[in-house]
Amino acid sequence: MEIFLIRHAHALDHVNDVARPLSPKGRTQVKRLARFLRASGAFAPAEIWHSPLVRAGQTVELLVQRLELAVPVRAVAGLAPGDDPRVMARRLAATQKPVALVGHEPHLSALATLLVTGEAEPPVFELRKCSGLALERATARWVVRWQISSELLGRKS
Repeated sequence: MEIFLIRHAHALDHVNDVARPLSPKGRTQVKRLARFLRASGAFAPAEIWHSPLVRAGQTVELLVQRLELAVPVRAVAGLAPGDDPRVMARRLAATQKPVALVGHEPHLSALATLLVTGEAEPPVFELRKCSGLALERATARWVVRWQISSELLGRKS
């Protein structure tokens, strides 16, 4: 089984962190990521979970639209920036279908590190805005299948 970790795209500065929307730059980042994922055929979640923060939800909305995905999308607890990655790791251990998680740093890097190494610290991954990491379960640990950073996707919209 695979999981896909995607960090939300660039967001506007806002006094209320929960309500920060995507910026025009962020929307362009999501379009480029979607174009790459469509062309690669390497993104096939059966479900998408995202943090309840606005920028994560908007990142998912654009990805689903651009990729024409017909999969369940749910805001879930446990994907906020400061959440304990062990909570989500336990939830993933009980999941048998490929899931995409759209969230935030430092949570996603800590989660990926925990799944691959067994410890959340020190982080061995960094997910920049609108970047993705695919992991596959291999017995008790997970292995990296691919990682893409928004900088590698070019500047064309």
